[in-house]
Amino acid sequence: MLRRTTTISDIDAPARLAELLDHHDYLADEGVTTAAYLALRMGRPLFLEGEAGVGKTELAKTLAAILEAPLIRLQCHEGLDAAQAMYDWDFPRQLLHLKAAEAAGVADVAALEGEIYDRRFLIARPLLRALETQPSVLLVDEIDRADDEFEAFLLEVLSDFTISVPEIGTISAATPPVVVLTSNRTREVHDALKRRCLYHWLEHPGFDREVAILRRRLPGCAERLAADVARAAGRMREAGLLKPPGVAETLDWTEALLTLGATELDPALAAATLGALLKHREDQETVRAMGLLTPGGGRG
Repeated sequence: MLRRTTTISDIDAPARLAELLDHHDYLADEGVTTAAYLALRMGRPLFLEGEAGVGKTELAKTLAAILEAPLIRLQCHEGLDAAQAMYDWDFPRQLLHLKAAEAAGVADVAALEGEIYDRRFLIARPLLRALETQPSVLLVDEIDRADDEFEAFLLEVLSDFTISVPEIGTISAATPPVVVLTSNRTREVHDALKRRCLYHWLEHPGFDREVAILRRRLPGCAERLAADVARAAGRMREAGLLKPPGVAETLDWTEALLTLGATELDPALAAATLGALLKHREDQETVRAMGLLTPGGGRG
């Protein structure tokens, strides 16, 4: 018997979504599960904010896996404009078409102009691809890195899931994509965009959940090592570091320790692998000075 693809209508309660997330190794707390469930059922974009590495992007990837839908990612950056995010014209192909028409002796200029602005010459960037792909999950990653002007473009698209192409007309989504926006809060995103979305702040996981995540993602990790790493990471997040470690970093650190054969947090191995966890020299010095690399370390 062929397995049926999971659809949004199949996800009839937050508990069901939690089961599906768990099946795909994303261990979510009740808050993020409820927010994601409501976004799916209400057809609203989900705006996730929080420190880097707490699982914002991973949630979008997991939702795509659950729905067996392509993940279409728009990575935001300074200077991002509509052409890069929505669509652009394939000028080299248009030029080749004009040259071919000229060689063939085509004389109808109006018809030729209509041909070069045909849909086949339109390059779909992430936003347009998401509208034309059903189903799909659109991830607008790190929207806080984009300029204010881009937010206005994005708000227009998310308001009615349409894109206007002057030469062609309006392209609308037959079925709107699932949309997840993420922000590391390097700047405040405008309220107009946030109002269009359901909002959730992702915290670093608690001790028990982080241990569970480490053991689920790294099956060879002993409970003692997972507990030692989660406890050390928790202390570091309270130490005023420039960049506290997220779950992504604790996974990297644990994998590095496992590669070196660790079964518990040995201070020498912890120091040798610290670059997998902390990416700023000042943070590494702070952690060493505070004695946070031993299982019970830290100064009161």
